[in-house]
Amino acid sequence: KSFGVKLHKVGRAGFEQAVREACAEDALTAELMDCMLAARAALWRQYLKLHDLVVKLVAGDALCRRFMAIPGVGPVTALTFATAVDDPTRFRRSRDVAAYFGLTSKRWQSGTSIDVQGRISKAGDPEVRRALYEAASAMLTRYKGQTALKTWGQKIAKRCHKKAVVAMARKLAVIMHAMWRDGTVYADRPHADGTADTAATVKDRKLLGAHA
Repeated sequence: KSFGVKLHKVGRAGFEQAVREACAEDALTAELMDCMLAARAALWRQYLKLHDLVVKLVAGDALCRRFMAIPGVGPVTALTFATAVDDPTRFRRSRDVAAYFGLTSKRWQSGTSIDVQGRISKAGDPEVRRALYEAASAMLTRYKGQTALKTWGQKIAKRCHKKAVVAMARKLAVIMHAMWRDGTVYADRPHADGTADTAATVKDRKLLGAHA
């Protein structure tokens, strides 16, 4: 005997109605779902209040507004990154930030002293890593425009989508730190050679062309 009710694919707006319709013929289940839906609605209202507060805070912060000029970077990602880094001068190089948040590969040496790269280290603050990952995913899948960074990620995605998002998240960490350090703005313009000018690459055109 199977338990539970399986819903067809439904969006956030239609979720509550779909649940009520699915449970309509079972009075006990309908009553239980009513309690859970009420709790869900209350949590969603509080989430919206918190999100509004974050948006207001970010709107008054010039650095976060500059970060949000990057496609895919929203107020939560901008604020999370700025709060976690705190002082950009803590890092000698922008690429050190990616390592600090665990977005670079683990490295070790085999018995023959060959340097081997593994999966990302996942060191540092997981919330920052998650925020950068979500921003990279948004640029790669939901942003309708095209940037050199997105084009670079799409090439990797042909082999592995998840690796592409992680690689783009790593680049975003580097770019955002360089923007902060240099006081520059995001301006991603592709060149004929496949590299690009961005806030992080005015001095270093090789950033987007670097290997993942």
